[in-house]
Amino acid sequence: MKLLFITQAIDLDDPVLSVYHDWAAALAPKFESIEVIALKVGRHNLPQNVRVHSLGKEEGRQTRFAYSIRFLKLVWNLRRSYDSVFVHMNQEYILLAGLVWEFLQKPVYLWRNHYAGSVLTDIAAAFCTKVFCTSKHSYTAKYKKTMFMPVGVDTQRFTPAPEIREPRSILFFARIAPSKRPELLLEALSKLSEEGITYTASFVGSPLKKDEDFYISLKQRAEQITRNIQFIPGVTNDNAPEIFQSHEIFVNCSPPGMFDKMLFEAAAAGCVVVAVSTDFAELTEGEYVFTNADSLVVVIKQILSQPESVTQAYLVKQEKLVGQQNMDALIRKLAPCILK
Repeated sequence: MKLLFITQAIDLDDPVLSVYHDWAAALAPKFESIEVIALKVGRHNLPQNVRVHSLGKEEGRQTRFAYSIRFLKLVWNLRRSYDSVFVHMNQEYILLAGLVWEFLQKPVYLWRNHYAGSVLTDIAAAFCTKVFCTSKHSYTAKYKKTMFMPVGVDTQRFTPAPEIREPRSILFFARIAPSKRPELLLEALSKLSEEGITYTASFVGSPLKKDEDFYISLKQRAEQITRNIQFIPGVTNDNAPEIFQSHEIFVNCSPPGMFDKMLFEAAAAGCVVVAVSTDFAELTEGEYVFTNADSLVVVIKQILSQPESVTQAYLVKQEKLVGQQNMDALIRKLAPCILK
């Protein structure tokens, strides 16, 4: 079977989206050929049976109308080169081309894992044979056609490296945006400093242009708390393992419904994962879960003060969870659904 895979970017140098290059590579052996359409294309290294087509964002921002016309032309011109369609995250592509694919009798599959949604999500889902997500709290979890999937972590690259891990180090690693709620961790760090608890903290990630003022306000607040908080620009997925490996505690403040893959990348790299996610809480039996800055302070203090044997026992539990969420597990479950 031949696949059309639509995603935001195929670019090994993209600090947020480079991981989806790995998805295309992992799917390639399962299909006769894959045509990839991405909004932006940069450096890539994919198998010979994968062809990549760009909508042109890397050449400079264009109008949505221009992107839409280019997309529809590709969908039509490539129609004999694919049997089914897999749309990653962006429901807009289905809203644009759903009727075309229905006319062509191409089954459509959507991956969308986010707590937010609308009637437009419902319309897009109506065109789909199946919808995939990882969280029971995702907006798309409500559909009868929805299937739950592993998050897909590359456990060949995300591995522990105890020799570079800095004791009492805390990590926030995500695109810096209000939806990721980094201010929760910053408030908790302020309280820890007020209590005289020693730590170092890193906020790794860059903002979108619209969030630059938010980013600046976080840095200014951090400077008022302690000199032990640093802000580091976003890095590509290739460089992400070392970031996790060098920190002891990973704090994820994303609300339920997102089930961020970074939870499992951090766990695979040997961080103690602390999260808001109720999905992750269910997997870990509620250990190291918080709901606000005050409860986050309690959890961090517990981890920093507990015996090493307790921490190691938890890391063993995390390792088992990662085995159920790695890239092999994802492709083994996902590919047969699309191949039907």
